[in-house]
Amino acid sequence: MLSRLLLFCFATFFKLPLLILHGLGELFGRIAYQFDRRFKERIDRNLKSAFHASNANDLKKITRLAIREIGKCLLEAPAIWFNSPQKNFRWVKQCYGWQYVEAALKRKKGIIFLTPHLGCFEITAQYYAHFQPITVLFKRPKQKWLANIVLSGRRHSQMHLAEANLHGVKQLIQALKKGEAIGVLPDQVPSEGQGIWARFFNTPAYTMTLASKLAESSKATVLIGFGHRLSKGQGYDIYIEPLGPDHSPQGINDKLEILIRKYPAQYLWNYQRFKKSNT
Repeated sequence: MLSRLLLFCFATFFKLPLLILHGLGELFGRIAYQFDRRFKERIDRNLKSAFHASNANDLKKITRLAIREIGKCLLEAPAIWFNSPQKNFRWVKQCYGWQYVEAALKRKKGIIFLTPHLGCFEITAQYYAHFQPITVLFKRPKQKWLANIVLSGRRHSQMHLAEANLHGVKQLIQALKKGEAIGVLPDQVPSEGQGIWARFFNTPAYTMTLASKLAESSKATVLIGFGHRLSKGQGYDIYIEPLGPDHSPQGINDKLEILIRKYPAQYLWNYQRFKKSNT
């Protein structure tokens, strides 16, 4: 009974208007940066590595903006999980690059969407699922209560979840064979033996090979999807663009880096991208 009550309160809170949630998220990010030492150190280390050539004032500005956006990210994800797909769809104001999707659908070879930890990465698959089926690769959270919320929240009539294991990979392959889309977080740290070392923001990063192998074997169209978070809780704009001819792990990292440098404040700089070391 208590768990149901807590879940109800949790769900009610995350049904607040996006403007309020983003405002609270900004505050949460600033507090976490001030009082959580590991959170602060990880952000500072990643930003200094990525923007080592920037002067101190520019780096401070990026850091100040980034911690606010990270806070927004942490609060908007549960809101998307608890909302209806229709409400999530209405939060998207514009979609740029949909012509690449239409061209890919005509090829009938499938689509591989690469969605990095940039902006609102929860909204992109939700938006696409409004039009076409998509199978999304995910890592199950270790906490059972959180896993149940995530699994329930990501359910959509046209969105299927594939866990990051052998069975999940088979699901991705089957979706591509049917000419459908799949979604992958290309900057997610893979398990041991499922990646190679490739440079990412001046640092060797253990990088997944799955997306590259699927692109090579399926001849699917590889697109990058990015949910740009708008100011003042206005919602999101989605940007879609081709990856380009280089589907290698290094080619993917290079393309992601170019995109992230255009919107540095919206990258999830507290993510442990470099938690594996090649030394």
